[in-house]
Amino acid sequence: MPDRLTARLRRRVRTPRQKLVASVVTAAVVLGLGGYGFARLTTPEDRSCAEGVARPAGSDECVGVNGSGHDFGDADLRDVAEAIRAENAGLKPGEYVTVAVLLPLTSTDAGMRTKVLHEVQGAYAYQRRANQESNGQRPTIRLVLANTGRGNAHWRATVDQLVALADGPERLRAVSGIATSSTEMREAVTALTRARIAVVGTTITADDIANGPGGKPYPGLARVSPTNGDEAKALAHFGKVDAAKALLVQDTRSGDHYVDTLKAAFAASLEDAPLEASEFTSAPDPTQEGTTANTFRNITHLICDTTAETVFFAGRHTQLRQFINALGDRGCISRSFTVLTGDEGSYLGADKKLERKALKSRVTVRYAALAHPDAWKPAPGRAVPRTGGSPQAYENFVADIAKAAPKDRPVALADGQAIIAYDAMATAVHAIRQATPEGAAYPTKEDVGTQWPQVKGSLRVEGASGWICLDNYGNPYNKAVPIVELAQDGSQRFVQMAWPEGRPPTATCLPPKKK
Repeated sequence: MPDRLTARLRRRVRTPRQKLVASVVTAAVVLGLGGYGFARLTTPEDRSCAEGVARPAGSDECVGVNGSGHDFGDADLRDVAEAIRAENAGLKPGEYVTVAVLLPLTSTDAGMRTKVLHEVQGAYAYQRRANQESNGQRPTIRLVLANTGRGNAHWRATVDQLVALADGPERLRAVSGIATSSTEMREAVTALTRARIAVVGTTITADDIANGPGGKPYPGLARVSPTNGDEAKALAHFGKVDAAKALLVQDTRSGDHYVDTLKAAFAASLEDAPLEASEFTSAPDPTQEGTTANTFRNITHLICDTTAETVFFAGRHTQLRQFINALGDRGCISRSFTVLTGDEGSYLGADKKLERKALKSRVTVRYAALAHPDAWKPAPGRAVPRTGGSPQAYENFVADIAKAAPKDRPVALADGQAIIAYDAMATAVHAIRQATPEGAAYPTKEDVGTQWPQVKGSLRVEGASGWICLDNYGNPYNKAVPIVELAQDGSQRFVQMAWPEGRPPTATCLPPKKK
């Protein structure tokens, strides 16, 4: 027993040498772990996603500018992002300038994601044409994708990157896209144009994100789509609506420039309407369902109390779909109604929440589109206008978009987004090359935006959506407005071309003096 106790004590008592070794080992471990912990605390977290793209603090979105194939986490963008990378990789240093497409590439709204995909596809199709099928014209065009994030929440950081690119070796010379008439996009356009960067809006239609006789708050801004005011005038010329039998349904949410200017345009067309507008208030993020479906159920009851036959709808596409669904379940099912709205109606064709039965219950939905694949196609019983656009320009687009897309995945054209983005890119390239001095490789950034007053007459852009003849403020003059009907199967059927001025432009396409 004593021997065992002695042995235990010997194992517990360490010699000075053992104590020294143990101390050194312990210190090494502590210092090592401490160093690792200190490094973890002092080394910034790697939040990069790809070249030029990173996740902002507190966000899981990849935001920034990239032209090397990054798809921003959207598998649908993968093919076209890779095609852009390949096109950019073939450009020779010193011979190209850069054009950015500014869009909310990581939007979670299904309608916006479809719109974004089609716009990028259209922009790439014209980049390819500009570089490969324009008889060697220079400069060549590098295309980059610029993500503003969900709801355009990160527009500032992305715009700051674009401004830096304009003064760097990539020579950013124009920004296209600008897909929504929102406060964030107005601020983005303001920042870009103040930096003297030319901007070509694709689907911004708000009348107050524009230059005009009252001033040029956005020097260097051009648009290829008609304003809401022009859309409303085209609808009025097309529909010949009896104001005594018309009603306006409008969103009261403030700060949405598309909705605000559409309300004003429709109200001007309905000055003689006997009833006040029916109002609803959408959620702060209008892509969310909110509680407006309940409101629309009540509004349709009230519509049945009127003698209205035509309803003008001033709101975004989510609420438009809710309203149509509610109208399909109205009490006065024996009466017919026509709903007229702006270009947000183009989202409905791909909206899986739209109840198709509503379109079979004496409800006709028509909207002023920005473009449509049948607008410039000759068809039995429908003459193509002699001016304002051409079948040949549209056929060129069809050929280009086919070459730009994988053979087993053709680009969908019914919503018009690819067409209008192609035309915006064409307008940007036109201005860049017009601004390039003879003997120079590329223009200064300031000179591109000064070209817009000359884009008219014989210098117009022969767009796939129609002629793009800009006035001195960068706005399209008497741009073709396809009137489209949402068919019972959800397809988008071209009805007729309409014009803000009531008739197509003359062959010269020169805007008259504004009074």
